[in-house]
Formats: sequence, C-alpha cells, structure tokens
Amino acid sequence: MRFIAFLCVLLAFGIAEAQTRAAPAAPAANQIDINSASRDDLMTLDGIGEVRADAIIRARPFKVKTELVERRLILEALYEKIADKVAARVAPAAPAPRPAAPAPARR
Repeated sequence: MRFIAFLCVLLAFGIAEAQTRAAPAAPAANQIDINSASRDDLMTLDGIGEVRADAIIRARPFKVKTELVERRLILEALYEKIADKVAARVAPAAPAPRPAAPAPARR
C-alpha cells in the first residue's frame, strides 16, 4: 500500500513539474528575419502595420532584434509580444575581393 502511495506522489510531482515548465521558444525556422523579410511578411506580426514595416525595412541592417526597441521603431510592450516570432540574422560577409594579379613584365 505504501508503494502505491509513493507512486501517486511521484506521478503528481511529475505532472506539476511538467505544467510549470515554460513553453519553448518558437523554432528559428518559423521566425521572421527582420533583416530580410518582405513588407508583407513583417505585417503578419501582431501590431506591425504598413508604417512600422516600412520603418523596419528602412532601418536595416540589425545586429540584434532588440534594436527594434533601442532605435524606437516599436514600443517595448509590442516587442515583448513578438520577440519569439522574430530574429535578426546577420547576412554572411561577402568574401574579400582578390587582388589583381600583377601584369607580366614586358621585355
């Protein structure tokens, strides 16, 4: 009988623990990249209309997504609503151009 009571306590603790865990952040694949998203893509975010979408596009590039608030493009309350839905992926740097080969010397 004690064994069954012990199992019930463990089960109850496990259920309570699972309910208190925070929901995982949205996968990166589902996030909208504020550095490359189209105007229409940005407007799918809650609170982002034509004017804010255009302002975000004009302010590119962003190093981090918190720059949306730092640059006063959106309010912090709105940022908190959309933070898990956006990302600021930095575009890979273009390779440095190769120096031109010296012209062969003429004799």
